[in-house]
Amino acid sequence: MKRCLQLLLGASFFSWQVAVAQAPAAQAQSSIESRLASLETLIEKSSAARAVEASVAPEAQAARSKAREALKAARAAHGSGDAANAERQLAEARQQMMQAVRASAPGARLAEQTKLDFERRLESTRALLAAQKRVSAEKGTGADAARSAEQRLEAALALREGGRMEAARAQLEESYLIAKASLGAMRGGDTLVRSLTFETKEEEYRYEVDRNDTHQMLLRVLLDGRPQAPGGQAAVAALAERARGLRAKADEAARRGEHAAAVRLLEDSTGELVKAIRGAGVYIPG
Repeated sequence: MKRCLQLLLGASFFSWQVAVAQAPAAQAQSSIESRLASLETLIEKSSAARAVEASVAPEAQAARSKAREALKAARAAHGSGDAANAERQLAEARQQMMQAVRASAPGARLAEQTKLDFERRLESTRALLAAQKRVSAEKGTGADAARSAEQRLEAALALREGGRMEAARAQLEESYLIAKASLGAMRGGDTLVRSLTFETKEEEYRYEVDRNDTHQMLLRVLLDGRPQAPGGQAAVAALAERARGLRAKADEAARRGEHAAAVRLLEDSTGELVKAIRGAGVYIPG
């Protein structure tokens, strides 16, 4: 009897030991299964999932795809008993879905696009300014325009550092347009990076249209929201009005196929814009 009792007690103690040993593993398995279900809801059925699905941001869609792949890998690892890998894949799935949510937010997309636009314009401005300074040295003119462009470029970079992106973009656009307008005014011979030998008058007309457009844009940004002395404002407005009239005549001549006349009218229009830009406070060649 005593021996039988010892055997029963021993068996009971062994069963208790097995149960105690298996409890953490069972709890861990239950935890992983719970998190698998929770992540599936997050990725496929939550409001965050709907926001990502509605987003047109490619980075949001790519991150969600990676989250799905990681969740699938976590399930496979869990099914094969590889708890450590299941944990890693669960963490990856959550991280990728959070990235998808951040990328789908309108504010995030707008901020990223603003940054990209600024960097592209910055690169173009620096290239134009370098060419403008090179031609200016060759021609012996345009130094004032180069200084104006450089000052605005430096201001743009300082404003960006301070987090004032809208003001930084405005300064950068002025720098770009000043450099471009000044470079166009110093055209001729082989001093420019592109040839100005036109095959036809129509081709020359298209070039002059671009130059005229640049000057118009520069004048607009210089005058936008800036106070002008009454007398100076009237003079600039009169010059701008004459430039618009000449541009309209040039466009009409081009529609009739009279491109030589259109070129002359555009050059006159751009000349009036140069005077207006100088009146607005920026000296450019012309």
